[in-house]
Amino acid sequence: MIGTVGLRMGTPMMQYGVSAPPGSYTGYTGGVVPTRMPPSADSAILIQGGSLRTWSYRSPAVEQVQVVLSTEGRPLDADIELWHGPDNTPCKMRVYVENGQLRPFCATIETPRGPNTVAIRNIGQIEFPIAANVIADQVDNPSAECIAASATIQGGALRTYPFDPTVDSIEVLLKTDGRPLNARIELLQGPNNNKQVIELYTEDGLDRPFFCILETPGSGNVVRIVNTAPVEFPMTAGVVPHSINQRMTSEAVLGGDVVLGGDAYGF
Repeated sequence: MIGTVGLRMGTPMMQYGVSAPPGSYTGYTGGVVPTRMPPSADSAILIQGGSLRTWSYRSPAVEQVQVVLSTEGRPLDADIELWHGPDNTPCKMRVYVENGQLRPFCATIETPRGPNTVAIRNIGQIEFPIAANVIADQVDNPSAECIAASATIQGGALRTYPFDPTVDSIEVLLKTDGRPLNARIELLQGPNNNKQVIELYTEDGLDRPFFCILETPGSGNVVRIVNTAPVEFPMTAGVVPHSINQRMTSEAVLGGDVVLGGDAYGF
């Protein structure tokens, strides 16, 4: 009986996204751990419509996590919350994407003074499942150009950022001087045609700034950022290109994007 007690161990927790031989336990000390989920070789987890999944981690040294949401071409509608202690939600956002395969959602959430839990709820219908993944290593961070391009947006004001068709993706960085952050980020392609909408709340925009990468395929992409807070709560926004389509750039130089109109016969 004494030997049995001495061999008791805690329940192991599997870290997703790292391959291991079947039947072996790697014993990781950090990383994100989906709660109440069976082990799987694929790091992405399917969340059915109306379902909730949570991600936790054991190491308090993890101060950033990256959330990636996508679909198989269907709309994406989700609620993302960061839980820090009981009844404390320092960061939450509502995300809508018209096509989760063409424009997957990718955002970095600050998780200082862990442990924290990321909760993702699919608020769409049962016909619209989403694939979710939370990554703790190799997290995307804003570039030096994005930080340098930050400009102030007063409470209740908005600012638009048009982009060239050669831009495949852009970086968006929102922060404050320590005050709460309330914002609405829209990706438009055409008049009043929202391709992606993010409604964001952060209790401290300095301690928990918001950073995301928006996919912008095609032409006519415009990012509109609205500071939905009162005038006493200004914020700074930095929006710059993240990746450029070199093939489209070369075609534009060679005249491959020229479109001829009119009647060829001149009648």
